[in-house]
Amino acid sequence: MSRLVVVSNRVPSAKDSAGGLAVALGAALAERGGLWFGWSGETSGEREADRVHIRTEGNVDYALVDLTQRDLDEYYSGFANRALWPLFHYRLDLTDFSRKDLAGYFRVNRFFARALAKLIQPDDIVWVHDYHLIPLASELRQLGVRNRMGFFLHIPWPPPDVLFALPPHEELVRSLASYDLVGFQTAYDVENFAACVVREGMGRRVGDQIYDTYGRVFRMGAFPIGIETAAFAKLASESGKDDLVRRLETSLESRKLIVGVDRLDYSKGIGQRIEAFSRFIETNPDQKGQVVFLQVTPKSRSEVPEYADMQREVAELAGRVNGALGDVDWTPIRYINRTIGRGALAGIYRMADVGLITPLRDGMNLVAKEYVASQNADDPGVLVLSRFAGAARELDGALLVNPYDIDDVANVIGRAITMPREERVARWRGMYARLHRYDINRWLETFLDTLNKVEPAPSVDTGALAAAG
Repeated sequence: MSRLVVVSNRVPSAKDSAGGLAVALGAALAERGGLWFGWSGETSGEREADRVHIRTEGNVDYALVDLTQRDLDEYYSGFANRALWPLFHYRLDLTDFSRKDLAGYFRVNRFFARALAKLIQPDDIVWVHDYHLIPLASELRQLGVRNRMGFFLHIPWPPPDVLFALPPHEELVRSLASYDLVGFQTAYDVENFAACVVREGMGRRVGDQIYDTYGRVFRMGAFPIGIETAAFAKLASESGKDDLVRRLETSLESRKLIVGVDRLDYSKGIGQRIEAFSRFIETNPDQKGQVVFLQVTPKSRSEVPEYADMQREVAELAGRVNGALGDVDWTPIRYINRTIGRGALAGIYRMADVGLITPLRDGMNLVAKEYVASQNADDPGVLVLSRFAGAARELDGALLVNPYDIDDVANVIGRAITMPREERVARWRGMYARLHRYDINRWLETFLDTLNKVEPAPSVDTGALAAAG
């Protein structure tokens, strides 16, 4: 079995809360023996050329590199999170492009490639994750690395008219063509990427999801990411002992609970969700004092100005709604701006009568899947889900909403709160069966099996790639 090399922007540390992706990738690495490469999370005044810090746990090596503050400002906060992230989530109004940030993005990817190339063995399988590292394969190819390489994008890929608004769109497509397999969350993302390639004349289809682009033949496909379904369900069933869960249950005093959990980000539709809940209470006065909306929103990317502004705006909106609708013995919205442990979170999901998951755009949204996995099979809650989340393509038992339509979401909240038990059970069973079958291990195995069957190209047009870089 070939050794697996996983590459991501950040490498999880021992103190990080172990999420499903980190657990699954860690298990795959441990089974095969492998290497996980990426940024250490540390910054240094001056980057030491290609220096890699190695930490070994069992038969897995964790290879870490430090970045400078300039690297973070240009590569991470700049091009990755102020250009690619908003653009890929269809937010042209928030896309902030600068040539300096673009140069930093390629510079850091080139630095990663130089450091990683020294560690790659001839038979290694290389799996690169997410939008921070799109150019990595092209940089490795220029250094002579011919290994089989796959790339998986965890966020959406936009349609041509959105992508083409970004000046270096052709460089991004050219870079992705250096991989042997490019994976997306949904068939919609695959269609969008294929349309970008063909419409701009950057390549042509030569087989079933196989494209010839800039002289490179590569495969693309949809690989919807799953969760640790059985493990998360077990975690939820045992959560009654958790102190936070017990305190929440006591404080509700038999009121119904609606829950939303999101990292603080403008793509999540948190403001619209709060407004929809407010509209639900206003149009259903009998629900005053009977239902509580808990929104858990850990801080995110506070160094990016748009996120700092959003943190203030959401807090102010929740405060205004509470001030207008609340009473001395009832606070309609509970807004928590910090991380909650996975065990407690699973218990909160299980307790909630409604999971309100309404992103404006999302590659998949694993919170929706965790909510379903956490439910009591005999008395499950109802998932209200944005039709613009990748998970909507799979979770057909959810009540789908348009998050931009405040009245629509408010009306569906009312339907969810009053849904009969028989319908709730029927909807939940189908969704849970799918999540159990297509869990995160199935996702991982399917992607790697597909990558293993792809013949790596014997050569690459290094001149064209150098021009793109």
